[in-house]
Amino acid sequence: MTREPITMHSVTKRYGNHVVLDGVGLVLEPGTVTALTGPNGVGKTTLVRLLLGLETPDWGSVTGVAGLRRAAVFQEDRLCAHLDAVANVRLVLDRSHRASAVDELALVGLEPADLTKPVRELSGGQRRRVAIARALAVGADLVVLDEPFTGLDAGTKPAVMEYVRERLTGRTAVLITHDPTEAEFLGARVVRLRHSPGLGL
Repeated sequence: MTREPITMHSVTKRYGNHVVLDGVGLVLEPGTVTALTGPNGVGKTTLVRLLLGLETPDWGSVTGVAGLRRAAVFQEDRLCAHLDAVANVRLVLDRSHRASAVDELALVGLEPADLTKPVRELSGGQRRRVAIARALAVGADLVVLDEPFTGLDAGTKPAVMEYVRERLTGRTAVLITHDPTEAEFLGARVVRLRHSPGLGL
């Protein structure tokens, strides 16, 4: 079945008297990666929370998301701290696919000795890799990546970026980043948000 584009139609979102998004229009074509850039506080994270269904617009609409499986890497890793890395990934997998959790974690560079530790005992970069593997191991139609490579060291980042690029093939994805090289590597269309009334993308 052909998927329709995900479309934001004149979306406005405010918190109290603070307007975060004002009349935003955005189209995400199926199977493409879109990178959102712009200064802090311009509404990038709010925009993707709307796409994920975690927020609702005060005005306007978001179409094309009904029935989609959605996954995300947030700025906070949002792992279950008392569970080990494998158990965290297994949370999102069907029972028949649980063995693949170990394979996914190996692809993002976790050592076997680290797989059975509670994730609270892992380094920040290791936890980040667990969060990425958990989001991409599940067959989501829409993937949101909010500054996903933050905290990765120079030796680890290239392999993780390659893993992400491969796992995004055929999926619709939104990347929030301040680094244009990340957007370029993932083949993303770049959309810049700005502080201004009547924002349209």
